[in-house]
Amino acid sequence: MDDIRVVEGSEAVALAIKACRPHVISAFPISPQTHIVEGLAKMVADGDIDAEYVRVESEFSAASVLAGASAAGSRSYTASSSQGLLLMTEVLYASAGMRLPFVMTGVNRSISAPINIQVDHQDSMSLRDAGLIQFYVESVQEAYDMHLAAFKIAEDPNIMLPVMVCMDGWVLTHSYERVQFVDQQAVDDFLPPFAPEHYLDPAAPKTWGSYAESDVMMEFKYAIHKAMTDGKPRIREILRELSAMTGRDNNGLIETYRTDGADIILVALGSVTGTVKDAIDELRDAGRKVGLLKIRCYRPFPHEEIWQAVKDANVIAVMDASFSMGSEGSIGLDLKAKLFGRPQAPMVVDFVAGLGGREINARTIRRLVVRAEEIHRLGLVLPEAQWVNLDASIVS
Repeated sequence: MDDIRVVEGSEAVALAIKACRPHVISAFPISPQTHIVEGLAKMVADGDIDAEYVRVESEFSAASVLAGASAAGSRSYTASSSQGLLLMTEVLYASAGMRLPFVMTGVNRSISAPINIQVDHQDSMSLRDAGLIQFYVESVQEAYDMHLAAFKIAEDPNIMLPVMVCMDGWVLTHSYERVQFVDQQAVDDFLPPFAPEHYLDPAAPKTWGSYAESDVMMEFKYAIHKAMTDGKPRIREILRELSAMTGRDNNGLIETYRTDGADIILVALGSVTGTVKDAIDELRDAGRKVGLLKIRCYRPFPHEEIWQAVKDANVIAVMDASFSMGSEGSIGLDLKAKLFGRPQAPMVVDFVAGLGGREINARTIRRLVVRAEEIHRLGLVLPEAQWVNLDASIVS
């Protein structure tokens, strides 16, 4: 019989990690990820998980514990948010360079200053160049499912990179949803025990993170890039296997919604995509040809799938919940770079929306679509991103 329960998002993630049988869990509390590692602490204390649970003094240490444990051949996990993710930055870059395949949950939260604990994607997007594979989830169910796949992707011999599953803080971590859980035997069949080819062993000494001069450094960096790009087919295959196990549509690095015949395609990721789908239904009923492209896997960037989904549209309206200061939103920059030079490529309009948890509702999306239509009709070339619902009186 299916195991279906209504649970908090953080509990669903903790149960997914439990099912993956980690050997080492490192933990440092920072809202809104704290309930995940609290749940795992209880499971370890109760004997439900046979893992070493390490309470550390900072997020830097949490990432360092993962690096050491992973290098020793252990399946390892942690979670963090916002400033905590930034404190991990040095270790995460190093871990990707050492090809350490641990999994972490990036619970999205705005970065100070000023201090703000609401959701946006500035924290995880700031790590887009670190060498981590990044997934973004729409719902608690998808968060549970993607963590099951994350370890298999990270530990694949041809990938061997850290994987971060990003989920919106509060909106998902502290919300209760109906979640369908997978039988433990099915998870075990899907995710075999970690069997690394290379690991720290006194009987067979090896070096991780050694000094590299200019004669090899470029090649090391290219190897990370190649593992990501060449790993796309394997990631797709693992997601297909996940879908076969769960009976849910987790296929693909992207997901499209009502894009057939769409003149305008909204591009977004994370929990806001559920709101966008509802708004699109209303817009379609009103005669507007609008669709959604949800990016599930942000790194490696799925530009091939995106092109196939958007090539017949007139406008791509990107909803960025992050911003590269002095330039544009992260996704908008990626799309403009990848679509540049393609014949008859749609116009890309970058909208910055939802920073610091500012509400995005159906009305916001309708206004965004109207603005995108106007920009396309007038043939405007915009020097900057469009900031949605910005109160100019505050910044003037």
